[in-house]
Amino acid sequence: MVMTICKVVLFILLAPILGGLMEGLDRVVSARMQGRQGPPLLQPFYDVYKLLAKQTTVVNSIQILFVIAYLVFTIFTGALFFGGGDMLLLFFALSMSEVMMVLAAYSTNGPYSALGANRELLQMMCYEPMILLVAIGFYEVGGSFMVNDLVNVDAPAVFKIPGMLIGFLFILTIKFRKSPFDMSTSHHAHQEMVKGLTSDISGNNLALYEIAEWYDEVLMMGILAMFFICKNPISIVVAIVCCIIFYLMETLIDNVFPRVKYIVMLVSSWVVILVTAGTNLLILSVIH
Repeated sequence: MVMTICKVVLFILLAPILGGLMEGLDRVVSARMQGRQGPPLLQPFYDVYKLLAKQTTVVNSIQILFVIAYLVFTIFTGALFFGGGDMLLLFFALSMSEVMMVLAAYSTNGPYSALGANRELLQMMCYEPMILLVAIGFYEVGGSFMVNDLVNVDAPAVFKIPGMLIGFLFILTIKFRKSPFDMSTSHHAHQEMVKGLTSDISGNNLALYEIAEWYDEVLMMGILAMFFICKNPISIVVAIVCCIIFYLMETLIDNVFPRVKYIVMLVSSWVVILVTAGTNLLILSVIH
């Protein structure tokens, strides 16, 4: 119990720092890919600090409640994961956090926010099935939905569920809202609908949203690391290296591919999920 509490506390304290550094690294690498100098590594922290000092303007007070709920659910989800909790409960809480953000956008009654919220719901339709299949895949490997049990298997899960890994990497691009799937909102100024989901969120609320995004990125990297972690302590180092490589791959994809239409996102994500994760799950069922 003491160890679990320590892990949860460390996540709550360190995740926004690590998430902010990941965001800063993404900006630096993106700038280098585009031949620009780009911002410093710590720029995301400067931005959030500046937002916290600004006046917050809201259409109605319920928006503040939804943004805070988004942050709380995201922190709870990460704490549940790094505390070794149930994967199914974890993904349910993750879905609830996304719903809170969608409701925050709808509550503003702004046209750009509403359009961004609609597109966010479409993106959820794309990555939610894959996230559920990942939980099922880990259960097939470790015989449990508990994270503590799944990271203590004899061999890395990727050996048995490589299709799940491919599908999860694909939906990460959607989850991180990177090109070609940055439809609901974007971290870069190349959209036709301003900031979409966050167009009418400002000041402290926008700072809380950014911090929640940092927590979410760390959580997604943690789930990705589970594909490579097993009883062998060296697997942790391998998992960290793989997470760095895959995160940089997401940055590369974000800078190389143009944004696609929503129907392409829906079809491509479901096809990839069916071919990779579905086939992998079918093979596991036959073997067992």
